[in-house]
Parts: sequence; C-alpha cells; structure tokens
Amino acid sequence: MHPLKRRLFVPAIAGLAGLLALGIADPADAQRRREAKREAKQDEFILSRPAGVPLLAVVALSNQRVTIYDADGKILRAPVSTGQTGYETPAGIYSVIQKNREHYSNLYDDASMPFMQRITWSGIALHAGALPGYPASHGCIRLPYSFAENLFDLTRMGMRVIVVRDDMSPAEISHPALFKPGPIRSEVALAPPAAAASADRPSGSMDPQSMRLGAPPADAGAARAQTWRSIAAAKTAAAEAAGRKAEEARRVAVRAGADAARFVKGLRVAEGAKRRAEAQLEEIERAIETPGSPAATEKAEELKAKAAERLAEAQTRFDVVKTEGQPSIDAATTSREEAKAAEAAKVAAQVEAKIAEAKMAPVSVFISRKTQRLYVRQSFQAIFESPVTIRDPDIPVGTTIFTALSYTNEGADVRWSALAMYANAIDPEPAPPPRSRRGGDRQAEPAATDVGAAKAALERISIPQDALDRISEVVSPGSSLIISDEATSRETGKGTDFIVVMSGEPQGGIKIRRRNPYSSYDRPYRRSPYYGRNPYSWW
Repeated sequence: MHPLKRRLFVPAIAGLAGLLALGIADPADAQRRREAKREAKQDEFILSRPAGVPLLAVVALSNQRVTIYDADGKILRAPVSTGQTGYETPAGIYSVIQKNREHYSNLYDDASMPFMQRITWSGIALHAGALPGYPASHGCIRLPYSFAENLFDLTRMGMRVIVVRDDMSPAEISHPALFKPGPIRSEVALAPPAAAASADRPSGSMDPQSMRLGAPPADAGAARAQTWRSIAAAKTAAAEAAGRKAEEARRVAVRAGADAARFVKGLRVAEGAKRRAEAQLEEIERAIETPGSPAATEKAEELKAKAAERLAEAQTRFDVVKTEGQPSIDAATTSREEAKAAEAAKVAAQVEAKIAEAKMAPVSVFISRKTQRLYVRQSFQAIFESPVTIRDPDIPVGTTIFTALSYTNEGADVRWSALAMYANAIDPEPAPPPRSRRGGDRQAEPAATDVGAAKAALERISIPQDALDRISEVVSPGSSLIISDEATSRETGKGTDFIVVMSGEPQGGIKIRRRNPYSSYDRPYRRSPYYGRNPYSWW
C-alpha cells in the first residue's frame, strides 16, 4: 500500500496576521512562523496508517532524520537537527522519561522547547525547533513543529529512542533464546499482602518490589501455573464486577433510604408529640405536689388525667409508626452498610487490578559484555541483576536492541524485532569527521539489521535458569532485550530505563551536562555561545 503523505503546516491565526500587518507582532513569533512555513515546503512526513504499539523512534545522525516504527513497521518520518560539533547528540539507546507540552530551557536563554520529550535527566530531549538542514542544536533532537505535536500525542512514557550514526531499520526475528511469557515461579509472587505504594512515592505509582496479590493459595502448584497476564485479566474482571456490585448496592441504599424517609419523619413527629405530652404531665404532677385548695387540687387531678390520656395516645401513635416503619428503617441502615462495604471491596479490587496490571508493564533486560552481567528494570526501576556467561568474552558482540512486538499463539509467545546500532554490528567503521556529518542524504534507505548477526549474539549468551524464570513471568509486548559491549551510561538511574551510549561516538551533548533527576535542565544558567547571532532560533 502506498503511504499517504501530507505536508506539515502551522495553522494561521487571524489576530496574529493583523498584528503582523501593523508591524507590532512579537518578532520571535514571526520567526517561528517563517521557520514553520519553510519546513512545510522543505520536507514531508509519512502517516501511512494509525499508529500501533509499541512505538520505536530511530534517529539517524548522518541522515538528520527520525523514523517512527510500530509493531507492523514504519509509520512516520521527518527531518531533524541534532547536536552541532562539541555538543553532539550521542549515539545510543534512550527512552522517553518525561513529557512537557510547553517547556522552556533554563540552560540556554529560556528558549522555547515545545512538545518536549526528555530522554536524559541531564537535558537531552526531542522537541520542536528550527531545522537548518544540518546539526545545529546543543545536543537535543529538534523536530518539525507539527511533527513534534503529532508525535507528542502518540507517544507514552518509556517509548524507546535509538540514536544511530547511520540509519538502521529493525527486522523481525525469531530465536529460542528470546524470552517467552511463562508461569509464575518465584515465591515473591506468592508472598503475603504488602503495601502497594509507599508514602514517599508519587501518587499512582507502584513499587515493583511490593507488588503482592494476597496470601499463598492452598494449592501453590496451581498458583504457579498462572501467569501475570491471566492474573491481571482475572483481577480486572473482578474489579469490574466489584464496581457493578458497588453501584447496585448504592442504588439499593438510595431506594431503601427513600422508603425509610417517610417513616423516619413520621416517627420523629410521633416522638415529638410523646415528649411534649410527657413534659406536660410532669408539669401538672409538680403543680399537684404544691399545697392548694381542694378545688385547685381537684382541677389539677382532672388535668393530670387528660395529660396522661394524651401521653397514652402519643405513645400508641409512636408505637404504631415504629412498628410499621422499623423494617424499612432497618433495611435502609443495612443497605447503607452494605453499600459502604461494597465500595470498600471495589476500591480493594481496583488496587489489586492496578498492581497486577503494573506487573504487566514492559520489562527491560540489559546484558553487558563489559560487566558480564544481566540487569532488569521495569517501570524505570531496577528489579534485579544476575551474572551471565558470554562465550568468547573478549570478542565484541556489538549492540542490538530486541523488542517484543505482540502476543502470538494465544499469549504463549511474542513476536520480536531486532535493531542493530551498526550495519556491521561487530566491527563498525570508525566515526567520520564532524564536517561529513552535516546535511546527509535524507532520502537514502536505512540499512537493514543483520538478523544472522543478531542471532549469533543471542547464541553466545547463557542466562541462569532462575533469572530466565523471573523474566518470563513479566515479559510482555513492549519489553526489550539489549545486548551490548558497553556498560550502562551514568545517565541510567532513578526515573530512567537503561541508557547506553556508544563509546566510539562523539558525546559532547552529554559530557557538557550534569545529571540531576527530576530537575528542569539543571545545568547552571548561561548564555548560548551563539546568543545574538540568531536571537529567535529554538535550541
């Protein structure tokens, strides 16, 4: 099917056009509009079909373009501008760790960075910006404005971003060494209940180490035959059923309350009449106790008899109303308590469903030839690590990213793709001098990943069975396996997935920055060395 192409555009604003005509519009806005128009004439991006999951972004430095893939192949492509000499965007493996629709840099003159998607805490991000046709940023990856906006709406936290020297495309791969979904075997999964989230964690986030779903069942063997996918489905269904039950209990309580309301009102009226009759009788009895004439005493006795009669009548009315209304009142009380219990059960079921769903979050596995270890992260947190055995450990294995695309065989397996960092994974050519990296061929087709080399890398690695069992419990579409000669970058840490930087490539965009998780471009504020030459450019 031929891809549907449409040109980028920035919607015109009538009021701004009027201001431009009067010559009083903000010069920065005018510059931005001119840049957007120039981009619309210069380049196109492809939107061949609705985007699926998982998404993968491949940024090619020499081609100065980005290509977005989903489980079924390429869906989007656009030109980019990456880091200039001295501020190079480092080739490596990243993921989106923060998103901000309207972001301003405190690193370079409070520059506007619309549709910012951060990939390192030290300040490298994808965002809308000026595209001169060659590397010109201070390490960030500038995108066409409309493309950045569209991409921002498509992506989720954790989307993998691969920065390669020369454009590479993923290839579908099948190999016995690639992880498959498996049953729960670890005792951790069968531990007693524990808090799902601690007080010092952001609201709504889950600590993977505290994800427990109830006490061990009587048949632990049957429990281990389950998968987190089946548990998540069951817990979701239970939460939905609990929600329906809570809603029905609420409706019953409302109806019962309405039925009881008229009896409650009548009971209060009867009770009030009874209290007044009692008070009147007590007042008359006190008057009789006061010495007086025989006539006054006789009169008081008559009043006392009438008061006692009224009290008896009030008591009778009260008893009748109570006898008639008490079942409705009791039913309303019971239904109200049942509604409270059903609501509490719904909340508990929703928490368990959320925990089970969190266990299905994509897991990332990183195997480093440099450290001879395997590392596992999930939801930006370290889960565990293990030693691995790599055959011929002194021979390079390259860097390859394997991505789980979708379930197959009714959930018993997953499809995988492989993306190599270089066309020759084991022996890439040396990095070219900076001047040859400017203005590459954006129309050139990417090199296809060598599936044979990817399989060879898998076959060199032996993973302990207990580690395989733990990984298979949580592997799902979106999960990944990274095999690399490199160790993880210092950028890997709190609030990140694995970040791996190619040591043989320029790294100016990282070397000039300091890492500080959860801050906003935390390098001390300083002016751009190019300040004044183009005061309206987007960094």
